[in-house]
Amino acid sequence: PEAADSESINTRSFFRRNRGTSAATAIAMNLPLSALGSASSRSLPPVVARRVIGTLSVLTKNASRLTLDILGNFGVHESEKISCLDTMISLLSKTKYSQSSSNLEDLLGVIENVCVPLSSIPTSVDNENLPSQKEIDAASAAGKEYLAIPRSSVSPGMLKLLCSILRLESCKDALFVKVSSIARRLCRVQANRMCVLEELALVAQSLGKDAIRDLRSLRIRLNNAVQTHYGQLHTRVEAPLGVLDNVDSSQSSHTASGTPSSAVTLSTNNTEFKLLRVLQTLHNLCSGSSHEVMKRQDEIPIASKELVQFLEGINLDSLWEQLTECLGIVSVLEGVTKLTEDEEEKTEEDDGDDDASGVKGGKKLQNSVAGLLTRFLPTVEAFFVVNACIIEKSDDEEETQAGDMSDIERLVGGKRLLDFITTNKVLLNALLRSTPALLDKGLRAMVQIPRCTAFLDFDVKRHWFKQQVRKLRSQANRRHGSLRLSIRRQYVFEDAYRQLSMRTADEMRGRLHITFANEEGVDAGGLSREFFGILAKEMFNPNYALFTSTEDGCTFQPNPHSSINSDHLRYFKFVGRIVGKAVADGYLLDAHFTRSLYKHMLGIKPTYQDMEAIDPDYYKNLKMLLEYNLEDIGVDLTFSTVTQWFGRSQVIDLIPNGRNIPVTEEKKENYVGLVCEHRMTTAIEKQIKAYLDGFYELVNPNMISIFTPKELELLISGMPDIDVLDLKNNTEYNGYRPADKEIVWFWNIMMALSKSEKASFLQFVTGSSKVPLNGFSELQGMRGIQKFSIHKAGGSTGALMSAHTCFNSLDLPVYKSEEEMREKLLYAIKEGAGSFQFS
Repeated sequence: PEAADSESINTRSFFRRNRGTSAATAIAMNLPLSALGSASSRSLPPVVARRVIGTLSVLTKNASRLTLDILGNFGVHESEKISCLDTMISLLSKTKYSQSSSNLEDLLGVIENVCVPLSSIPTSVDNENLPSQKEIDAASAAGKEYLAIPRSSVSPGMLKLLCSILRLESCKDALFVKVSSIARRLCRVQANRMCVLEELALVAQSLGKDAIRDLRSLRIRLNNAVQTHYGQLHTRVEAPLGVLDNVDSSQSSHTASGTPSSAVTLSTNNTEFKLLRVLQTLHNLCSGSSHEVMKRQDEIPIASKELVQFLEGINLDSLWEQLTECLGIVSVLEGVTKLTEDEEEKTEEDDGDDDASGVKGGKKLQNSVAGLLTRFLPTVEAFFVVNACIIEKSDDEEETQAGDMSDIERLVGGKRLLDFITTNKVLLNALLRSTPALLDKGLRAMVQIPRCTAFLDFDVKRHWFKQQVRKLRSQANRRHGSLRLSIRRQYVFEDAYRQLSMRTADEMRGRLHITFANEEGVDAGGLSREFFGILAKEMFNPNYALFTSTEDGCTFQPNPHSSINSDHLRYFKFVGRIVGKAVADGYLLDAHFTRSLYKHMLGIKPTYQDMEAIDPDYYKNLKMLLEYNLEDIGVDLTFSTVTQWFGRSQVIDLIPNGRNIPVTEEKKENYVGLVCEHRMTTAIEKQIKAYLDGFYELVNPNMISIFTPKELELLISGMPDIDVLDLKNNTEYNGYRPADKEIVWFWNIMMALSKSEKASFLQFVTGSSKVPLNGFSELQGMRGIQKFSIHKAGGSTGALMSAHTCFNSLDLPVYKSEEEMREKLLYAIKEGAGSFQFS
């Protein structure tokens, strides 16, 4: 205002401040032309607009009264004047905001601050709790006052403009979070809610169409890459899913090796990622009222009926078809489209309990496919967001349908989800190996839904399980610190029982430190492994009468007559805690239980087939009953069984008055099920409950339930066989070279050892006789993964070799002959495995 009217803003050059001119005028006169805007424009200059937005940001963030005034339109009725909130949102249409990420973020930040009070109001006016007079007087005495939060409604046009921001190319993560936060707060007002949801559904539908177009174009590129590759190899393969039209049906050996993923270069696409974020926002807004239901369902997302209607309207079926076809071509690129006929037959023969194909990771990709799959990750996550959520039911519907519906039937797209996982299980496992955090985020349905868990490879399950246990252990360490035990070697079981019985579950999760009395060993992992190794033997000691061995003598189940030991239930709980502690901390136990007990640990009901491992002869008799007519084999049975109690026979009714009810041809299957249930469950029910109570204190049943019985056995006991070649391939040398004669002699001796001698050697150098689940490449030491190492020992020639179990290392002196080395090795593993001393 102090500048002369004759001075044109657009034509003046640099000005110095005159004595009669204020500092603000001088600064304004010397701003760059680009910041001053057009002289004919009615809008504020960019610099002024930015400063106004910055000022509003500070005021709305720190002055809550101002935000209430803006929401209340400063007391002016909305019919008389456009609301302040509408005015702010209308600025989103200006090019200076829509085309600038920084300006857009600042403006959305102001709108977000203004909407903060809306988070405190209930979704319904009927649920609003007014403050009492006592609360009002207390606030007044403190110099405060209660103010009603205006339920500000926004015009549909402005809500549409707000939601359209999600489609902008400049809408990055920070902007999406702000728009989502604003939409969630505006939805607290019923007048805004339905309009916001409808606009988000329209945005999702539009983004879905763009994603379909992008995937269709990508499918053509992938198809051309496969055809080009096999054309160069002069090889023709069968087309998967009818996609590869120009490829012959004969599949050669090149299919198994696959096409390298590097043959296809893919650029990331933001459309699918935006679609994922919009679907997540829509899901959160529609399911906000189902928070308590979600907790009861073990955090499986709940889809309200309102959300299901929106998803049906969006209709992304074509997108899922394009995704499946693209992943089918990726399977061709990686050579995993088909299993061989032998593998298919094996899959059909193995049932869910005996399927151990996932122990080694199942059929894994030979080429790294993580980069190629990452391109499809947003669409895959969007698929799970839409299909892997439970349809919300009323209380009456839950009571009538809970027993009739499986976990898959209760999902929005259960059948589609199961088919998708079945078809792409190899690719999904590869994706989860490269990005394990997905099991806690977008793909968490893979560990929450039992039918989906069956398609996860064992190494993927184990990695997820270890991550969950590690979180619990870190929390316990912060609260309680380490778990320190002083143990007498002659009384390991009794001392451990006495010291751990009074510990809580949280204290048991702390890091274990073992000290053996009168020994100088410092526990850096080796003593703990030895401690668990001793306990694994002692828990099966017949003197405690806790377990009985099966027919083969290799597996154990609870002793039905363990009550001869008055403290047997406390001991069973202690054993359960020890097994749980070993599993949680990653220690392997030389303890193999019956398949039925593993099933009890997983919450699975045993079947009569599990009796085969406990008593093979009894199982054969039961099988004969089922296969032949009772009259033909001349068997006269009742619904009862006879047990022996220290030489005395006792008749047990399987059903009320069962000893007087004959078993007929029609009811023989029921009889077999009842008699097996008695031997594997009812007769040892108290023992199993005590054992599981202790085990579940350390291991959450929901976490362990993702494993099969065979996988649980491997998780507890490790691989049964010791592969010397695998150990040799994962050995490091210090002072020796692989070609030295001493090293050649050493491996010759190792190859010739018996199975028990190999186990003793492994116990001697690592503190445990069990092999890690993934072989010796993952041998654990005090620094994490620490491979077996052989060090050249100094001193006199022919000295006795020594080991350091905390470091998985062997000090190997120089010997004159292979025979001398063998003699010293056998002496060391037989005589040096009983204690831990420094030398």
